[in-house]
Amino acid sequence: MKTPHILILYTGGTIGMLQDAETGSLKVFDFKNIYDQIPRLSFYNIKVDTFAFQHPIDSSDMNPGDWADIGNKIMEFYDQYDGFVVLHGTDTMGYTASALSFMFNHLNKPIILTGSQLPLGIARTDGRNNMINSIELAAACNEDGTPMIPEVCICFENKLYRGNRTHKNHAENFDAFASPNYPVLAHAGVSIKYNKEYIRKADNLPVELFTDMDANISILKLFPGITPNVVKSVLQAEGLKGVILETYGSGNACQSPWFLNLLREAVNKGIVIVNVTQCKGGGSVDLGKYETSLELQKMGIISGYDIITESAVTKLMYLLGKEKNIDRIKILFNKSLRGEISIG
Repeated sequence: MKTPHILILYTGGTIGMLQDAETGSLKVFDFKNIYDQIPRLSFYNIKVDTFAFQHPIDSSDMNPGDWADIGNKIMEFYDQYDGFVVLHGTDTMGYTASALSFMFNHLNKPIILTGSQLPLGIARTDGRNNMINSIELAAACNEDGTPMIPEVCICFENKLYRGNRTHKNHAENFDAFASPNYPVLAHAGVSIKYNKEYIRKADNLPVELFTDMDANISILKLFPGITPNVVKSVLQAEGLKGVILETYGSGNACQSPWFLNLLREAVNKGIVIVNVTQCKGGGSVDLGKYETSLELQKMGIISGYDIITESAVTKLMYLLGKEKNIDRIKILFNKSLRGEISIG
């Protein structure tokens, strides 16, 4: 079997920082010297190359244009490598992983995002372990030589998650990510154990990349006491095309006439509204289960089922960019395109 060839792409983030021995300040690591910084890599039968974007991006500054840059760079090198590891800041890693999962159609190689809570140059860093695990997972093959994980994932603290099912749930713990509605794809202990039944299968069609995401959307998170002016400021924003409506529990919302009327007006104007639960620990929207969500269903608001907010945001951007017909967008949102929801 040939030696796997993996490309590491550094986009920015804590994992790429080293502490200057003289000043104590943090500076960007030169990834050309990755074997010097992580000598354990030389023990693996894996060839690793690196590419660093010229201007590292703090993940809080990530936007659809940056996602396109990452996707285009992967496509540029797609035929040369067996897998890709994207080093990324943790704050918006879930959004980038979700975006890439929709942007790449017929993906048949792994794209694994990872990062760290502490810089690579700090003694207690979690970055080395996260990077080594990600490289090994990106290089993993089935017995027939095909990639073990042909999808976009996040690898963090010895766990491999489906990218569009994962969000950051802790600001300080090394175990910083969670996948509330979908099982872990692999766990790295003494050996790596794969949950193969939950890993997507490659369809062996030519890979496609779509980068024209439409970011004219907003998130409206409900809370007790929300006022008409707040709701209007979101639903009546100029150029708005879509809204992620974060509701209570299984999709419930207040029944005040002013609120329902504002939602109905927005739907009638052609704004796509997707109902997702604001429960971070998991669960699914079930429109019509309670009377408090029945009116939302009647007016044409889409159920997000068990999709997480990060995935709903990027899926809606993707569909608004790709499709012009509102009915078509609604149909596609209720289908599982990349394993992001437990339906279709």
